[in-house]
Amino acid sequence: MRTFGFPEFLFIVEAARWTLALSLIAFIGGAILGLVIALARTSESAAARGMSTVFIQIFQGTPLLLQLFLIFFGAPVLGFDINPWIAAGIALVLNSAAFLGEIWRGCIQAIPRGQVEAAHSLNLSYTARMRDVILPQAFKIALPPTVGYVVQIIKGTSLAAIIGFTEVTRAGQIINNATFQPLYVFTTVAAIYFVICWPLSLLAAHMERRRARALVR
Repeated sequence: MRTFGFPEFLFIVEAARWTLALSLIAFIGGAILGLVIALARTSESAAARGMSTVFIQIFQGTPLLLQLFLIFFGAPVLGFDINPWIAAGIALVLNSAAFLGEIWRGCIQAIPRGQVEAAHSLNLSYTARMRDVILPQAFKIALPPTVGYVVQIIKGTSLAAIIGFTEVTRAGQIINNATFQPLYVFTTVAAIYFVICWPLSLLAAHMERRRARALVR
């Protein structure tokens, strides 16, 4: 039986790059789709609002683990060959889009009504109102909660271990199966997540305090 040592520690640490890569994919893809959802949720089209609401309710109302299972095990049933990388990426993008879309919908609707009415009085089109008036202001409001949600994305990547994707948690499982020293192994895994997530949590809190001070002024 192997003993937990530096090579085992290094194996887990190196797996953090896949955690970060999957988190980046989930955030970028989720941000693009989430913006579309947020705009649909606040659009003047009842159909767009309805479809985006259904999307959000489905992905917020079901566990991410179940979504991973449905994509990874469901795709082959439909005739698609899918690997853990793609399955985890799709599931996390869709899940992140639902939450980011709802966060950003709230930020868009938090813009003072007077700003929207002023844009209407200038006879600006919907695209111009969003591009020039609403979204720039909503962006500032959205920064703290968005950074805070990135922490949830990073922690959510740990579920990809269930379908065989080798990120930090899966690497920890592999080393634990070889060493049978779960205390050392999973303490290391927890420490890696903490080192990644803690600075982001501090950044989100700092941005929130700065915004609160700006509003007081």
